[in-house]
Amino acid sequence: MNAIEAKEIVISGRVQGVGFRPFVYRLADEFGLAGWVRNRSGQVEIRVEGAGSALAAFADALYNRAPPLARPDYPRIASAAPLGLTGFIIESSEVGDEADIHLPPDYFVCDDCLAEMRNPVERRYRYPFINCTQCGPRYTLIDRLPYDRPNTAMAAFALCRDCRDEYENPLDRRYHAQPLACARCGPSLAFTRPGAADIHGNEEALSACLDAIQNGFIVAVKGVGGYHLLCDAGDPEVIGRLRQRKPRPDKPLAVLVPWRGDDGLEWVGRLAEFGEAEQRLICSPSRPIVLLRKRNEAWLSEAVAPGLNEIGVMLPYSPMHHLLAEGYAKPLVATSANLSGEPVLIDNDEATARLGHIADAFLHHNRPIRRPADDSVYRAIAGKVRPLRIGRGVAPVEKKLPFRLEQPVLAIGADLKNTVALAFNDRVVISPHIGNLGSLRSERVFEQVIADLCRLYDITPRTIVCDAHPAYYSNLWAKRQDLQVVPVYHHHAHASALVGEHELEEPLLVFTWDGTGYGEDGTIWGGEALLGSPGHWRRVASLRPFKLPGGDKASREAWRCAQALCWEQGMAWPDSPPSSALLRKAWERGINCPVTSSAGRLFDAASALTGVAQFSSYEGHAAMRLEAISRPGAEALSLPLGSTTSGLLISDWAPLLPLLLDRDVGLAERASMFHASLANVIVDQALAIRGKHGVKRVGLSGGVFQNRLLTEQALTALNRQEFEVYLHESLPSGDGGICFGQVIEAANRK
Repeated sequence: MNAIEAKEIVISGRVQGVGFRPFVYRLADEFGLAGWVRNRSGQVEIRVEGAGSALAAFADALYNRAPPLARPDYPRIASAAPLGLTGFIIESSEVGDEADIHLPPDYFVCDDCLAEMRNPVERRYRYPFINCTQCGPRYTLIDRLPYDRPNTAMAAFALCRDCRDEYENPLDRRYHAQPLACARCGPSLAFTRPGAADIHGNEEALSACLDAIQNGFIVAVKGVGGYHLLCDAGDPEVIGRLRQRKPRPDKPLAVLVPWRGDDGLEWVGRLAEFGEAEQRLICSPSRPIVLLRKRNEAWLSEAVAPGLNEIGVMLPYSPMHHLLAEGYAKPLVATSANLSGEPVLIDNDEATARLGHIADAFLHHNRPIRRPADDSVYRAIAGKVRPLRIGRGVAPVEKKLPFRLEQPVLAIGADLKNTVALAFNDRVVISPHIGNLGSLRSERVFEQVIADLCRLYDITPRTIVCDAHPAYYSNLWAKRQDLQVVPVYHHHAHASALVGEHELEEPLLVFTWDGTGYGEDGTIWGGEALLGSPGHWRRVASLRPFKLPGGDKASREAWRCAQALCWEQGMAWPDSPPSSALLRKAWERGINCPVTSSAGRLFDAASALTGVAQFSSYEGHAAMRLEAISRPGAEALSLPLGSTTSGLLISDWAPLLPLLLDRDVGLAERASMFHASLANVIVDQALAIRGKHGVKRVGLSGGVFQNRLLTEQALTALNRQEFEVYLHESLPSGDGGICFGQVIEAANRK
C-alpha cells in the first residue's frame, strides 16, 4: 500500500475566469485525492493528499491538461505533512497580501454553448447571453477582483434555481461561471425605434432587428465590448447613408458573416481568399477582424471598402451575433459605433443620444459594459497574421519583462491609436485599443481605463512614461499628475517595443517609419534608422527632410505633401490645386511648415502625385489606396545615399518625382516602383550601416510597416543580404504598441 503524501501547490498565470478550480476538482476526483482548491489574489492554491504516484500524475495534469482558455505558469510544488483530509472541496476565494492578478479578455461563445443554444430541447435555446466557464465576457464585465459574481456587472441578476444548481455543482461546466444566466434570470434584449413602441423580449427584439435591417435600416446593436452599427453589406444605398451620417466617406467597414459549413468558413470563402494562418485566427477564440483579399463577388457592395483590394471579415463571437448573422443569412456591415476615432460607445442612454443621427433603430440589452473593448484587427504580413489593433478577445495583453522594476510604472502611449500599459515587478499589462485622444469622451475613457487597471491589479504607479511631444494631450495629462514624469521619444519607443517583444539583447538596427513622431531635434521624424538598444538609441540614417505646408493638415490633405516635394525640387506639378499660391508664400517663409523626414508623408505625396488620392478621410487612406494598386516584382529606382557633416546617412527621394509624374508609365507600375524603391532604401541604408558598425540584426517598426508590400519586399531583400530581420508579432507595429516600448525604453535608461 502506498504511503499517503501531501503537496501544497500554487499556480500563477491566467487561471481565474477560465474554469480552473472545477478542473482541479475533477482531476482530484479522477486520481482519488483529498484536499481543497481556492483562488487567492489571482493565483490558485491547492492542498492535496494521496498516494505519491497519484500526486505526481495530478501535478503533471495541472499544467498539461489545463482548460483551453487557461494560460497557467508551471506549478510551484512543496511537500507538506499529511493532515488526514477526506474528500476534495472548492473553498471560497481569499484576498492575500500581494496580488498576482491576471485579467482575462472577453471570449467567444464556445462550441458546447453554441450547440446548446441551437437545440430546441435545451432551456437556453436561442438565449443571446448563453455562456460557461470556457466562454463569455470577462474584461468588460469585471468590477474588481477576485473574479466572483458579486464583483461583476452580473451582480444585479439573481440566479434562478436551475442556474444556481449549475453554478454550485463542481462537476458542471458552469460551476462558478460568473456571467451565468438564462432567459428567466439573466439579461434581455429590447428593440427601440424613434416614433414606435419599444419591443421587449429576446425573440421579439431579435426579429424586429432583423426586419429593420432587411428593410434597409441602420441598427446600433449592443454587443460584448460596445455597440456596432449593422446594415446590409450588399446594399450600396444603405451603406452610403451610413457613410454620410457617421461621417465615414471612405474608411473600410468590417463585415460580419454567418458561421456556415463544417469549418464555419463557407461565407468567408465566398467573399475572400485566405491562407492557413488566417483561417486559424479568424476561427480562434479571439474572433478578431482579419483583413483578407476580396473576391469579385456580388455579395458585397463596393462601398464596403472603396478603392481597396481587401476586406475586414469576422465570424460571430457572441451568442447574439450568431443569432443575428444566422437569422439574416447574408453578410452584414458591422462597424464600431463611435464618433471620429473615439472609443466605441457602451452605455444605452449615451448610445441613443450620440448615435441618434446615425442609427435608425437600436438593439439594446441590460447587461452593463464596464469599459469598452473594440474589435481586434489583424493582417497577414510576411507569413504571419499580425495585429493592427488589439482589443476584444485579445487584450489586456500581458508581457513578461526580462528585468524587475523597482517601482510600478504607467506608460500612456501616444495620442493616436492610444493604448496604455501598467508595468510592475516583471510584468506589463497592455490595455485594449482606446482610440484617438483629443475629444472629451476619449479623454474620459483614457482616464477610466487607467484607473480601472490600477484598481483591478491593485497597483499604484510611481512614474508616468509619456510621449515626448510637448503638445500631445497624453504629455500634458502626465504633467498634471503628481508623479514623476519620464518623456520618451516616439521612435525610441517604437524601436524598444520591438526589442522588448523579442527579448533581444544584442544591438539592433531598427527602421522606425511612420507618419508623425516628435524627434530629438524638435522636427517631425518618421523615416528613421536607430542603432543600439533600449535606453541607448542613436539615429544613424533618415530620409531627406522637407517642409510640411500646413503642419497637421498635411496628414489629411495628401496634396500638400506632394506640393511640398515639388517646391523643394523646383518642379511644377500640373495637378496642383489653384489655391496653393498663398500656401507657397507661407512655405517659403516657413510659416506653419514644420520640417519632417516622415516616410508616411512620402506615401501620401506619392498617392497625390499619381492621382490615386489627394485627400485622406482616415489615417493611412492615401497610402492604403496606393498599396492596393501596387504589385510585387517592380523595378526599384536607386535613390542617392549621402550623409550630413555629423555622419547621419540621408536617402534622397528626389528621383522619385519624375517617375510619379510620368503619365506614360502606367499607374500601377508607378505605384509598384515607388514601393520597391523605398524597400531598396532600407537595404541600402542597412548595408552602409553594417559596413560601418557590423550590425547583423535589423528590425522594422512603425505604422508604415503595416503596409504588406513594402514590408515583405524589404524583408526579402534584407534576408538576401544575410540580415536577421525582426517584425512585430503580438503587438501592433503602429502606435498601439508604443506604450509597451515606453516601458522598455524608460526602464533601460542609465
